[in-house]
Amino acid sequence: MTTQRAGASAARNYAIVTAAYWGFTLTDGALRMLVLLHFYRLGYSPFTLAFLFLLYEAAGVLANLIGGWLATRYGIQRMLTVGLCTQITGFLLLSALSPTWSATLSVAWVVLSQGVCGVAKDLTKTASKSAIKLTAGEAEGQLFKWVAWFTGSKNAMKGVGFFLGGLLLDQLGFSGSLWLMAALLALVLLAVLRFVPKLMGKSKPSQSAKELFAKNRGVNLLAAARVVLFGARDVWFVVGVPVFLYASGWTFTMVGGFLASWTIGYGLVQALAPQLVRRSADGLTTEVPAARLWSGLLALVPIALAVAVALQLPNLEWVVVGGLGLFGFAFAVNSSVHSYLVLAYAGSEKAAEDVGFYYAANALGRFMGTLLSGLLYQWGGLLYALIGSALMLVLCWAVTLALPMVKPPAVVAA
Repeated sequence: MTTQRAGASAARNYAIVTAAYWGFTLTDGALRMLVLLHFYRLGYSPFTLAFLFLLYEAAGVLANLIGGWLATRYGIQRMLTVGLCTQITGFLLLSALSPTWSATLSVAWVVLSQGVCGVAKDLTKTASKSAIKLTAGEAEGQLFKWVAWFTGSKNAMKGVGFFLGGLLLDQLGFSGSLWLMAALLALVLLAVLRFVPKLMGKSKPSQSAKELFAKNRGVNLLAAARVVLFGARDVWFVVGVPVFLYASGWTFTMVGGFLASWTIGYGLVQALAPQLVRRSADGLTTEVPAARLWSGLLALVPIALAVAVALQLPNLEWVVVGGLGLFGFAFAVNSSVHSYLVLAYAGSEKAAEDVGFYYAANALGRFMGTLLSGLLYQWGGLLYALIGSALMLVLCWAVTLALPMVKPPAVVAA
């Protein structure tokens, strides 16, 4: 009975944290589309569009590292609360943007506000992923399934957010959309305060920077792979794909709808990843080879697309759309397996710190990809962006070859 009660409590806490993060992700996806479409419509260049998101991504590096430590020290509920409040603040700052301001002041204001939202996103993500590690530890054998569902459903919700952002921009305008999203997040905040256990995840944090960065080999290698994995996605997805499709004659609605559909499909594949990767008794025997296999397959997609773009094949936009579908499928499996493995390698007492370190690498990859997305597209169009993606993915595959096949002694099997 005690085991059953623990499992039921774990499932309840998992559902609460997942639902809270859904609400956050919905508004975060909408925010990206709002900013991208609003400023592209105002005539900003591809590099300037990428620049608007740079502080958003860069802030995530520090936010993840500090967020993991804070979640360990103060508990997951408090960090979810801080993340949601910070996001609401970022929305209100963005809503104050005035069309009478100069271009320089407008860009600076958006970059600053986006930085606040970047801190919010990664504080919330680190706290939420850490909660999954803790709850799955109380429900034996559920870690891969719960991580995959959490990650996949959250990305599907981000896709809905992309569509919502375009819709709100049309219906309510820039400021009105931000006010509505801030109100939605306030409701999510009240639910977190009411239902998430106050002391969830609270433990003794690292006492020094050396201890904080002293991760085991598995976590370190996954962090390195994560940098180039997400850099490879964003280097052509953030600016290259939307601008290429729009320049090919697509409308904003078509571009936003396609990106939303792609992200929803990507999220669904992530949720189904445990059906594609057989679970082993020790949690690594089949999962690590799967990470290597899917990294190699993923690298082939931008290589093939780069050749297609260089040859200027007929109906090139539809070749790119089809290639992006293949890329999304393989990328989703990779991301899901990596998200599972970092929790499998992570220590249980300071899981939030390990997760924070890993997602700091994730944020660094997004930062690099976002910066290069604007630069490479401006220098050489979609071809250069695809070449950059291919090089990063080859490096990602090489790193996965070194992943250990055994867990650190202190880690209990998932």
